[in-house]
Amino acid sequence: MDTLTAARAAFAVSLAFHIVFAALGVGLPVLLCIAEGLGLRRRDATWYALARRWGKAAGILFVVGAVSGTTLSFELGLLWPRFMAIASSVIGLPFAIEGFTFFLEAIFIGIYLYGWDRLSPLVHWLTTLPLVVSGALGTWMVVTANAWMNAPAGFRLVNGHAVDVDPLAAMRNLATPAEQIHMTLAAIQVASFGVATLYAVALLRGQRGAYYRRGLLLPLLVGSIAAPLQAIAGDRSAVMVADTQPVKLAAMEGLFQTTIGAPLRILGFPDVATGQTRFAIEIPKLLSLLAYHDPNAKVQGLDAFPRSDWPSYVPMVHWAFDTMVGLGTLMIVVPAIFWFLYLRRGHAIPENRWLLRALALLGPFAIIALECGWIVTEGGRQPWVINHVMLVRDGATTAPGVGIFFYLFLAIYLFLTVVLIGLLLRLARQLPQVAEEQVKAATASDSDADEEA
Repeated sequence: MDTLTAARAAFAVSLAFHIVFAALGVGLPVLLCIAEGLGLRRRDATWYALARRWGKAAGILFVVGAVSGTTLSFELGLLWPRFMAIASSVIGLPFAIEGFTFFLEAIFIGIYLYGWDRLSPLVHWLTTLPLVVSGALGTWMVVTANAWMNAPAGFRLVNGHAVDVDPLAAMRNLATPAEQIHMTLAAIQVASFGVATLYAVALLRGQRGAYYRRGLLLPLLVGSIAAPLQAIAGDRSAVMVADTQPVKLAAMEGLFQTTIGAPLRILGFPDVATGQTRFAIEIPKLLSLLAYHDPNAKVQGLDAFPRSDWPSYVPMVHWAFDTMVGLGTLMIVVPAIFWFLYLRRGHAIPENRWLLRALALLGPFAIIALECGWIVTEGGRQPWVINHVMLVRDGATTAPGVGIFFYLFLAIYLFLTVVLIGLLLRLARQLPQVAEEQVKAATASDSDADEEA
């Protein structure tokens, strides 16, 4: 493996692993805050039991995420030193703020986990608020840095050096608002649908009771709210891409020829050799309408740009984009069917096993959609690491031995994955029984349908 490929592969593996924990670090505190808040308001042991379980899972995920996030920080300096020589002076501020938010999150997750029996209920619930803020703000800062790579601002490049640096202007680049909202909602979807998956599986296995019903209903409700908002945010993100990275938009849609009244292509196989996207489902003029709010607008195809500026692998960008959009659609449709039947049955969870199976798939779907979104974001920007400022090959290290580095970290991440799965499975086996005992001891009956609604 050559040095450039090894550097790209190592960072891609690290980011693909870490981004799931970053998303959970944003979404899980939201669920903890709501569940414990309901428990506090209603003096309900079931909500407290759910919050305790989710809190312990959040602690495990935070530790593993901290390890993988620290690895990414080292990789930026070791594998991409020439990129960091420019980027650190321009976007160093959001990375510094992200470091502070990480320590804030670490402090309060410790207080949260060890304060259950040491703090008053109100004070303990208040500790979830810094978790929500720090998780969201940390992700916000990292996404700001990535948005800057897509739409550089706040500096001038003179003889390979960044001058006239304005960190605040860099953070306010054109891509930041759309990417921020898109990523925040994606994080909430990953956490919400991921948790809902666990309880959908439990219901499929015959588990009943308020603990399992509420464990499904709350995260599913949060995810159901985030999913349609994500569709709106995705549309705004596509409009931003059309304005700032038209070549990426052309790759996303498999559009090879510049077209007036361009169609929206669904699925299909982009053939770079012939310049055609075969077997695609086309909706006339819809791409022009979505990208420029004019059904007769001209959309630049890949033919409008030098071949050297095309993404490294156009089919990958197109398929990742279609997969993200398709799974996002399912994350709207499946919960909508569930809530329709839930309300129709008088606030009773539908017993249809196919529907429960579909709900159980929403968690994996959310993670896959998240990964595909980052493939589109990063892969669609190629061959630039900083859009139209620095090529990927110019930002990477030239040091030998990077291939060994890649295989070493791949082994470490595989080991962490096995350990994480083992810990979460152990947690899943133990906590439901403990939670049910707490619930039975505190409440005689907790199945009132109106209260659950």
